[in-house]
Amino acid sequence: MDQADSQQHSSRQRYTAFRKQQAWRKKPHDDDKDQDKPDTSGQLSNENRRAYLKRYRDLIWPYRFAVGKLVIIGIIAAACEMVFPAATGLITDKILVNQWELSHPQQLQALMWASLGVLGLLFVSRSLEMYRNLQTISLNHRFIVRLRRRLHRHLLHLPLSELHDLKTGTIVSRLSGDVDKATGLLQMAVMSPLAAMWRVIFASSILLVWNWKLALVVWAVLPPMVVVSLLWVKRIRPIFRSAGRDRNQIDARATEAFSGIRVVRSFRRENRERHDYAVADNTMVRKRLFGIFNAHMVDSIWELLIPIAGIGIVWVGGYLYLSHAMDNAATLGQIMAFQAYTAQLLFPVFRIVASLNQTQEGLTAMERVFELFDKPVDKPDAPDAIEAPLDIDTIAFDHMSFAYNDDTTVIKDFSLTVPGGSVVALVGSSGAGKTTITDLIARFYDPVAGSIQLNGTDIRRYKLASYRRLIAVVPQETFLFDGTVSENISYGKRDVDQQQVIQAARSANAYDFIMELPDQFETLIGERGVKLSGGQRQRIAIARAILADPRILVLDEATSNLDTHSEQLIQAALDKLYANRTTFVIAHRLSTVTHADLIVVMHEGQIVETGRHEDLMRKQGMYHEMVSRQRQFADGVDVL
Repeated sequence: MDQADSQQHSSRQRYTAFRKQQAWRKKPHDDDKDQDKPDTSGQLSNENRRAYLKRYRDLIWPYRFAVGKLVIIGIIAAACEMVFPAATGLITDKILVNQWELSHPQQLQALMWASLGVLGLLFVSRSLEMYRNLQTISLNHRFIVRLRRRLHRHLLHLPLSELHDLKTGTIVSRLSGDVDKATGLLQMAVMSPLAAMWRVIFASSILLVWNWKLALVVWAVLPPMVVVSLLWVKRIRPIFRSAGRDRNQIDARATEAFSGIRVVRSFRRENRERHDYAVADNTMVRKRLFGIFNAHMVDSIWELLIPIAGIGIVWVGGYLYLSHAMDNAATLGQIMAFQAYTAQLLFPVFRIVASLNQTQEGLTAMERVFELFDKPVDKPDAPDAIEAPLDIDTIAFDHMSFAYNDDTTVIKDFSLTVPGGSVVALVGSSGAGKTTITDLIARFYDPVAGSIQLNGTDIRRYKLASYRRLIAVVPQETFLFDGTVSENISYGKRDVDQQQVIQAARSANAYDFIMELPDQFETLIGERGVKLSGGQRQRIAIARAILADPRILVLDEATSNLDTHSEQLIQAALDKLYANRTTFVIAHRLSTVTHADLIVVMHEGQIVETGRHEDLMRKQGMYHEMVSRQRQFADGVDVL
């Protein structure tokens, strides 16, 4: 919620403020203009609209034959349906009024055959319309699936910086709501308007041919009603747009509250969260009801228009019929048919008017979808990229620097050569750049200066997928998926059997607690592994890395949530895991650091000291100071 909303404590106050901001006033004040901007931000310029529509056309081009077939079927169905009022009028005039001067038996026979013929046409029309609707739904779903898969694939390959800027709720909203609205353009902007347009053409042509004066009765009320509807819809649109924004904010806040439920409860904020949710939700509901009320006003006016037009036809037609002015006369059959055609003319016109609003919403959603497609993917392979080698001889950092933005450099002139198969420990105070180094190794980011070289070749020269196959990462913040224990352990290597999963769990010291779970390896662990303790989650993550069998292993404080006993048990397994692998370890515990082949002491993004544990302790530099200070404050606990 924005600051203004946060200062209003009831949904009535918020709703009243919203009503005051709406453009129902003829001359809004200047200070209201900025508040109204979000409501019009969905409007596209003509140039952008043409560009996006061209891209949208390219997307639906593979379905052009299916769309064309459905349009033709719709036209045929509309033509068949248009026969019914005309046939009713002809039956009335020619058979019932007996303009054909038939005998009574001939009238009955003609009435039977004419009625059966009309029923046959209606059956054909309804069958075609039902087939068209089913095929349209199927086409829309195929298009939605195709577009959603393309967008999902594109999002998976966006840079981390872009994904961090896009909140999780925003990504989900683009993949679901925006894709649905954008693909709905196929129905809203193409299929429905075309079908409605042909109905209008058929009905108007028949009315004009039969009796142009009766046709004028119908057409006289259309222009003002279309103008009024367009103006009304233009006023309704900002209401639903504002309610939609509120819905996104409410959902995002609720998701955030439940994700941090421990914090909410520890600070006793349940009542406040409940109050904020209730106020925001009530405000949103008030806005939606306001919008629905105005939308129903438009619907009611159109529903009132049809009987008014019908009464006008009876009045004018009856006058012409009773006046016996043969040049302008109207028959009883024409009056009956015109009443039926009135509905078949006005309803399609209303659909076209209504589709203009839906089309605008679809165009706005389409713009948001294409904005994501326009974002460049993360680290595309160079045209001459090569496969990464399976054997690691050296990993060299050559005067490497990195900055997350232009203002702050977090890694400065970092140079280091690591022999293949070595265990490298990165130590230093918080913010020294240790995690950033491992992110650069995994190519989550690329250096802004210098390079990282694998076997003498810049890692940017390798195909990203082949390079990442060499790496497994156990991050500081363990992330598990909502699935079974077995699925999480085998996430990085799917083509494994259960015995390999069990062996990885044993190596990570996770087997014993897994066997105590209700369904053992098939136990569902919940979103982010909430059903497990912190140490259990980390051991699952370590087992996942072990099973992946990487050439380069990154452990970012991977044992931070393990108790001393568990760490001692897992350390022997890790010592075996380090064999024939190049390992980068970030850890504070001394037991994790002392065995390293190389310890790199970092401070403010730079290397301060390098060497083995014993060598650095003899130097009595920063590393010795860190060890001594932390031993002193840990009261004998062996930590770094």
